[in-house]
This record gives sequence, C-alpha cells and structure tokens, in this order.
Amino acid sequence: MLFFDSNDFITQAKNSLQLRRMLSEKKYYLKEIERVKEDKKELSGNDKLLEKFAREKYLMKKKDEEVYVIVTKEDEEKRERKKIK
Repeated sequence: MLFFDSNDFITQAKNSLQLRRMLSEKKYYLKEIERVKEDKKELSGNDKLLEKFAREKYLMKKKDEEVYVIVTKEDEEKRERKKIK
C-alpha cells in the first residue's frame, strides 16, 4: 500500500472520499425522485393544484394577467450559494 502505483494509500484515500461524496449525492437524488413522484401523483388528479404549480414553478399566466416575481434577500443568498458550488 505504500508503493507508488494505482493502489497506493493516497489514491485509496481519494477514491474513498469520492465514494462518500457519490453515495451522498445518490441519497439526495433518490429523495428528489420520491418527492417528484409524489408531486406528480398529486398534480395528475387535481386541475386547480396543477394550475397553481404551473403558475408558481414556471411563472405561467393567463393572457389577461400580469405576473410579478418578488425576490427576498434570503432567496437571493440561496441563489448565490448555488452559483458558487
């Protein structure tokens, strides 16, 4: 393990760290998939909820309406943190 080859200690440590990150990402995406499936189930049976979702998430509107988006400081900070990552 201490020799310099493809299985040395440093490479093993890097691989272990990458594995932990990837498992964490997998857990996150599995939760997101479940959340999206639940949203889909709810939206498929309720037209009013579907309209609300479309308006809030995708800023859709009717022809005779105007949409105003209010952004708070917290939303802006979250958006900035996502850009940095």
